Amino acid sequence: MTAPAAPPRVHMTGSEWFGAAPGGLNRYFTDLFEALTPRPEIDVSAAAFGAAPPGGLSWGPVGGSTWHRARAAFRDRRTAEPGRAAVLDRHFALYGPPARDPRARHLVVHFHGPWAAESRAAGGSALAAGAKYALERLRAHPADRFVVLSTYFRDLLVHDYRVRPDAVTVIAPGVDLDRFRPTPLPEPTEPVVLCVRRLEHRMGIDVLLRAWPAVRAAHPAARLVLIGTGTAESALREQARDLGTGITFTGRITDSELTAWYGRAAVTVVPSVALEGFGLIALESLAAGRAPVVTECGGLPDSVRDLDPSLIVAPGDAGALAARLAAALDGTVPGPDRCRAHAEIFSWAVAADRHIALYRELTG
Repeated sequence: MTAPAAPPRVHMTGSEWFGAAPGGLNRYFTDLFEALTPRPEIDVSAAAFGAAPPGGLSWGPVGGSTWHRARAAFRDRRTAEPGRAAVLDRHFALYGPPARDPRARHLVVHFHGPWAAESRAAGGSALAAGAKYALERLRAHPADRFVVLSTYFRDLLVHDYRVRPDAVTVIAPGVDLDRFRPTPLPEPTEPVVLCVRRLEHRMGIDVLLRAWPAVRAAHPAARLVLIGTGTAESALREQARDLGTGITFTGRITDSELTAWYGRAAVTVVPSVALEGFGLIALESLAAGRAPVVTECGGLPDSVRDLDPSLIVAPGDAGALAARLAAALDGTVPGPDRCRAHAEIFSWAVAADRHIALYRELTG
């Protein structure tokens, strides 16, 4: 009688644990690890900076020089321990052990976005962006497989990073269906439009602010709540001051505070104008029972196209965004039950199944 195959041993490396540093990549990395940990079909470990969740490992505190952080992560030898990981699954190019550690037979690279292009979009120099692009390609070169969240990022990998199409697997992200739960829509006396984004130029918050006066003209009591921080925060606050009342910046908030804000919102908005791989925040909104208005940017439309394609507007078009938000406040959006049902298509259980199948394919 043939003995059952041993579970694939996988070691994931990220940037920071989500509890230590908010952000889409950190949320995805942490949630994927927590979805894989209880599964008997896989033996998984994971390391990143900051306080780790149960079962996770930490390379040290968040902060400090990039050189010291990179060196600490490079010395991670989890894959070299006897009997340990046969797959190294890297989620950020800068951090983690060498690709061909002696006992890690396979390398998987999760491509969360073009680090170099994001650097340029945030105002970085061409020299810094070039160095990041070279590092991305160097660290990814030995990969057996790339994982992306959308066909948009698959095409970007193929065209900009010269990756073979057959080496790229598209796996849609999951959403925590326990953390985010639907609630009835609030009374429409002071409707809230909620935007949860890093305050960076490519996120399109400036376009949303330009759209806001037209939304307020149609709904004078409406409020715009912007949650997040980033390098563009000062400029956006100055732009908002010129628009008068009805706009609130909350800065960074806790998960419980975010859940409460979803409950207060009538609709959410993701107005990105560049380099959007999928938009995890749109899934969180749907899981909380709130329809997100999104732009036709990267992989963002994948989150809502099968629910209601009218939720998608052209990126950078303040007029179209204002019209759709005003219509949403008039009630022309899917209700909480429909939003939640659509979010359940993107469960972490489904995403974990697809990752386990990929690891098994690689390890035989």
